[in-house]
Amino acid sequence: MGSKNKLKRFKENEMFNNVIQPTREEVVTKFAHQGKWHSFFGNNNPIVVELGCGKGEYTIALARKNPNKNYVGIDIKGARFWRGAKTAIEENLPNVAFVRTQIELVAFIFAENEVAEIWITFPDPQIKYQRTKHRMTNSSFLKKYHQILNEEGVVNLKTDSEFMHGYTLGLLHGAGHEVLYANHTVYKNEGAPKEVTETQTFYENQYLEVGKPITYIKFRLKY
Repeated sequence: MGSKNKLKRFKENEMFNNVIQPTREEVVTKFAHQGKWHSFFGNNNPIVVELGCGKGEYTIALARKNPNKNYVGIDIKGARFWRGAKTAIEENLPNVAFVRTQIELVAFIFAENEVAEIWITFPDPQIKYQRTKHRMTNSSFLKKYHQILNEEGVVNLKTDSEFMHGYTLGLLHGAGHEVLYANHTVYKNEGAPKEVTETQTFYENQYLEVGKPITYIKFRLKY
């Protein structure tokens, strides 16, 4: 993407009422919407978060299908989620918002028990050992997720990485967390949730075209 396009998108993001772009200092001191997301959306519907939302494709697709839920996409790259924010405005989807911040700050964005569900779709598996701390299902991240999820809250991991799938399953079983559903090739086995099989991102479609298996885990954290 050219620098002119990026600048244009940054400018548009500033005008979108569904985009929040706090500084890091604003997030870690006292983020204005922490604990107040139901007020932001103007209802008491469940809050669903997509971490590393990219262009916002999954966030938008789920918001279309579930108007009775509120969706918040989080990504540090505003030029990416610009597309999702613009689509939400064009389609008049009032149940969508995007926050530009680092994923590791998620516990500052939401209050304890404020979130009903988390989606992690096609994250970088960070295969090298020295990159373990950046892996989005490592024990440190899981503790952050547990902090913001309500008692019945769940996490969904959808990925094309067998490594990420296996690593996460091993970590969940080893720590005694509750695996509600796990599948190594979600499109070839019956019983997969419709939200998993009926929603595809641009890159996911490319993976499917070349026959790459898509894996999925749904789990509840127990501490």
